[in-house]
Amino acid sequence: MEHTGAIGVGQLLIATQPGRGGFFDGAVVLLIEHRSEGTVGLCLNLVSTAVSDEVRAEIEQFNTAPGRVMDGGPVNLDVVVALGEPANPEAPPPGWDRVIGDVGVVDINFPRELLETSFSQLRVFVGLSCWAPGQLEGELIRGSWFRTTARTEDVFADPEGLWRQVLRRIGGATGRWSTWTEDPELN
Repeated sequence: MEHTGAIGVGQLLIATQPGRGGFFDGAVVLLIEHRSEGTVGLCLNLVSTAVSDEVRAEIEQFNTAPGRVMDGGPVNLDVVVALGEPANPEAPPPGWDRVIGDVGVVDINFPRELLETSFSQLRVFVGLSCWAPGQLEGELIRGSWFRTTARTEDVFADPEGLWRQVLRRIGGATGRWSTWTEDPELN
């Protein structure tokens, strides 16, 4: 279902107009915070190439497959955020804040030795996708994003092909974007 109402936590932003370049080309962003001060999200389908080997070694071991650190966004590249699905959703661990369904933001200060047993799935992101007050609304009006409700499988999916997968799920005219190719003769 495509959203046309209010922006909210747990929604996905799916980039429109592929092939233009830039960070958000083909991006799928999960909104994790939306307040009057602005909106924060995490890009679900871009594997990070800017993480130091030391940081990578420390946090990749806790990641669910594909086991790589993700690029959460182009802002605050020193910020590390984890999304997790508790092993026991009826009794989530302390420091876990629900975003959608059984997926929530994990306190990065959570004891490392408990991460493996407290979460059935975990994905680590470096950087954020952020919008100032009113900025995301303007981008939506200009048609820069499609919006839909996120699902747990979106958060922990193989990042390759997620953009097309979500568009196909939305269906209709929006779903047709999933067939886009870089070869203009084939579009």
